[in-house]
Amino acid sequence: MFRLFRPTRTLFLLLVAATFAGMAACVVNAGRMVVDPRAMDAAQPADAIVVLSGTPADRWLEAYELWREKRAPVIVLSPGNRDGGSMELERRGVHVPADVEMARDIMTGQMGVPPEAIRFMDGPLDNTAAEAEATRALAAARGWRRVIVVTSLAHTRRTSLAMRRALEPAGITVQVRGSRFDTFRASAWWQSRLSARWVLTELPKLAAYRLGLGE
Repeated sequence: MFRLFRPTRTLFLLLVAATFAGMAACVVNAGRMVVDPRAMDAAQPADAIVVLSGTPADRWLEAYELWREKRAPVIVLSPGNRDGGSMELERRGVHVPADVEMARDIMTGQMGVPPEAIRFMDGPLDNTAAEAEATRALAAARGWRRVIVVTSLAHTRRTSLAMRRALEPAGITVQVRGSRFDTFRASAWWQSRLSARWVLTELPKLAAYRLGLGE
């Protein structure tokens, strides 16, 4: 009995060790799973730079730098979705500046971007799939054939799936770009609360996108 038990116990311990090693590898690689590997490639010339809503300064500052580098002549800002308090204040006649308005005002008032180079996408848009469809419609209406889409680094893989699904059938080439000012740490995401929040929220959504679902 003892001779039979010992190899079995050894095999069990090896399986446990392999399982934990696999889990550790998955944890370590989780940060890379949400990042498009092409997200920091050199931006190619395009007709417009589209900035998705969220994390205001990181994204639109990247768009400004791309515009300054002459990658595209136009910056398009997604309005995102207004919260209930802001909408109620608007109903009461009190205007609460949206993030895109503040971004536009800073770029045109302090950073030398001409007003005609910044446009707002029609909204509200409350998810990435809606922003992808709005980008497709705007590009088709303007005759744009190439766009750069700027978002947060940890949002790039899911954005790539959504944008290519919406734009490529229409013959529009899209390059998804992560902000160079993003502090997301893919290789050590668990050491930062913000990076961990990105990974834990993006992974389920990415899985849904892989299945053809999600927004």
